[in-house]
Amino acid sequence: MSFQAYLDAAEKKTGHTPQQLVDLAHAKGFGPDTRAGDILAWLADDHGLGRGHGMALVHVIKNGPQIPDKHVGTTGTHRDQSNLLRLDGIANR
Repeated sequence: MSFQAYLDAAEKKTGHTPQQLVDLAHAKGFGPDTRAGDILAWLADDHGLGRGHGMALVHVIKNGPQIPDKHVGTTGTHRDQSNLLRLDGIANR
């Protein structure tokens, strides 16, 4: 599953766009120096997200929407069409 697919599934599950979840995380003080486990616990407790969806969100909360080029256009597990993830929601595509 691609990073984007994980973010889209998280949006469907929570009703929040990825950007809204990032904004909520930043409002809680989560950022680049926050441990992934702390963010994952919050996503599970407050939004019902599991580890897979949570780790995709951990990436954008800590690092922003850019992903490594090695995941773009490959046949690997986390293949994406672009190295820039869409955070603005499924309806905006």
